[in-house]
Amino acid sequence: QVQLVESGGGLVQPGGSLRLSCVVSGFTLDDYTIGWFRQAPGMQREGVSRISILDCSTHYADSVKGRFTLSRDDAKNTVYLQMNSLKPEDTAVYYCALGLVKNEWLYWGQGTQVTVSS
Repeated sequence: QVQLVESGGGLVQPGGSLRLSCVVSGFTLDDYTIGWFRQAPGMQREGVSRISILDCSTHYADSVKGRFTLSRDDAKNTVYLQMNSLKPEDTAVYYCALGLVKNEWLYWGQGTQVTVSS
């Protein structure tokens, strides 16, 4: 019943911006964490950022710090990843995941493609 759906990916030029969305359904507890991950072809999956739905505390990977920003909507069922100053190395499939304990991700979305290219 728990479902995560990502959207908002696309093709942008270097220096451009995208906003990804992660919509969570079927999960009633309001104290959980949404994490964003990305995986490029031939590369390992890496953690990008995470946000606590309860208190909005956030963490960012060094590679995206200062460029990406997390937020959530008032209903606490959608998390946004605002991506600015995009670089070609940001190109990847981006996934959101839901977890209750740090580094234990219980549910995953299907991913959305982000391509940064001139």
